Amino acid sequence: MLNDRDRFQYVYQMATKDTSLTLAMVSLMVHYTWNWVGLVISDDDQGIQFLSDLREKMQRNGICSAFVNVVPVNNQFYLRRHGIYYEHIMTSSANVIIIYGDTSSTLDETIRMWQYVGTGKIWVTTTQWYDISSKKYLSLDPFHRTFTLSQHCGDNYGFKKFIQTLKSSKYLEDISLEMLGWMYFNCSVSESKWKTLYNFSSNTSLELLTQHTFDVAMSEESYHIYNAAYVVAYSLHELLLQQVDIANMDIDNRPQSDCWKLNYLLKDMQFTNPVGDLVDMNQKRKLDPDFDIFNSWDFQESLQVKVKTGRFSPYLPQEQQLQLLDDMVEWTPGSGQIPSSVCSATCTPGFRKSQQEGKAPCCFDCIPCPENEISNDTNMEQCLKCPEDQYANTEQTHCLQRTITFLAYEEPLGMVLACLALCFCALTSLVLGVFVKHHDTPIVRANNRALSYILLISLDFCFLCSLLFLGHPNTATCILQQTTFGVVFSVAVSTILAKTITVVLAFKLTTPTKRMRWLLVSGAPNFIIPICILIQLILCGVWLGTSPPFIEADSHSEHGHIIIVCNKGSVSAFYCVLGFLGSLALGSFTIAFFARKLPDKYNEAKFLTFSMLVFCSVWVTFLPVYHSTKGKVMVAVEVFSILASSAGLLGCIFVPKCYIIFLRPERNLFRMHCEKRNPLPVSFK
Repeated sequence: MLNDRDRFQYVYQMATKDTSLTLAMVSLMVHYTWNWVGLVISDDDQGIQFLSDLREKMQRNGICSAFVNVVPVNNQFYLRRHGIYYEHIMTSSANVIIIYGDTSSTLDETIRMWQYVGTGKIWVTTTQWYDISSKKYLSLDPFHRTFTLSQHCGDNYGFKKFIQTLKSSKYLEDISLEMLGWMYFNCSVSESKWKTLYNFSSNTSLELLTQHTFDVAMSEESYHIYNAAYVVAYSLHELLLQQVDIANMDIDNRPQSDCWKLNYLLKDMQFTNPVGDLVDMNQKRKLDPDFDIFNSWDFQESLQVKVKTGRFSPYLPQEQQLQLLDDMVEWTPGSGQIPSSVCSATCTPGFRKSQQEGKAPCCFDCIPCPENEISNDTNMEQCLKCPEDQYANTEQTHCLQRTITFLAYEEPLGMVLACLALCFCALTSLVLGVFVKHHDTPIVRANNRALSYILLISLDFCFLCSLLFLGHPNTATCILQQTTFGVVFSVAVSTILAKTITVVLAFKLTTPTKRMRWLLVSGAPNFIIPICILIQLILCGVWLGTSPPFIEADSHSEHGHIIIVCNKGSVSAFYCVLGFLGSLALGSFTIAFFARKLPDKYNEAKFLTFSMLVFCSVWVTFLPVYHSTKGKVMVAVEVFSILASSAGLLGCIFVPKCYIIFLRPERNLFRMHCEKRNPLPVSFK
């Protein structure tokens, strides 16, 4: 209201506006990491404006208000709610309270009441409230201290010297015993304390007495009064000079008082006071003041000292605006630990903040970062995801470089699979050599030598193709893995199908027709092999033409590793290849199953049935296991399935023949003797 220059054109504000006071208080909160504070503000225009500015700066710096007590100026309203205000302070988890308001308001009564019960809080306020606290309106216990902020005033050494040398005998009429009693004892002087006053010598300095009520240094309000006196003095001096210049030099012409002229000089007065500070009465040119920060120390019950611990200057860079001497701040005697005032504990690295529903932003829960995400700072809102070539450490505080790996020959699993593949390949080659050496024996001739040779050679390639899955993958091996696997297994299974059909035609058709006999003689079942190979080649060609296999870096299957694997490209094409092999195996199994009890010594349908049963069992088991694994284990499962199914075919079909050739040669010879008398069907020749 006083800013209305039309109504109050002769009113001047000596103090600058508290525009930077809120920023200074918030900077103090940020420095000590206090983000949960209570506010006690007087319900007047100045208090509401202060609250608005303070909330804006608190929100900008991540500080929340635990409660806001707006103390009404009306005494009747205040009495209704003073208990609520006290309960807010005592029950709140905030250990820091900001007080702002007029000392003559009902807020003064609130401070008086808290003196008797104590609150155990840290108070942040302006210097005018320090005067109240020094009068014991605010009870300070040794575990918590008070910070007061005061506009920076120059050091007036003349004022200090005057107080230090002031003696009661010098100004006896002005400084009466009643004044000394009020200043020292802060109350009406009782009879016992009158005697104490009489003991003071007339030459005793008043410095000791004044230390109990105010500092020797000039206070903020006194400094403004000091400047006001100089403003008027300079203005009057200038007015006198102007009048002297205008008037005649007649000594009897005394300057006349002119309020309008004095006002004109006052409103634009600018000078440097004796302290060395610039005083500018133009409100538009006034700068925001610096603030001195004081901390109160209680040495004794009746002795309280205000110690300057820092300064705030709004014109310095942001990181240099607040300058504090933390060593000068005393918290708990014997301990330098700063009390905390937070709603929630700090989230350490590895955790992120999760806002508590319906509460202030400063109230949150700390939850661990998700997998492969980190937080390398405190109170992070979101975790940071590690790059694909890195992974989060156990504490999830930083990312580590992943190790590139694959199913190599050198590692134990790869070495075992490679050895098995080579051993089975050698064993298959040995069986092939045995069959070639004994190619004229009945046991070899009865099993269709040509188809047996084809089957053994295809099984050799089946064992060898498993080696394509080992070692560092590249584009060529990724393509050869699946296509070679599909083609060589098609050869093997289609050969078994041809053998099965041949057995059935030979033994099931006891009285074959000319057409059936022609089929046996011409070897028509053998055409099944190229037909099946052609179909499989077409499927593989479509697969490679639409979505061929490619190299993939798998960073999710194994923690801390990047696994180089071959992505199959089109999964549908892969299952079409497997499905075709499954159809051939199922057809062979079905035909052999129905011919397993044919009454002939050379009937191998039961061995073919068992081999197809093993083959189908391996690949039926392969599907769920393959889908439940990842990375190198998935590759190992496929290699193991190739080896197991191929070994099943080798063992079930050829081991019984080798057993007769090596361990029961008499049975092989017996068959040769019988063959001379009862020749075998032509198909077996």
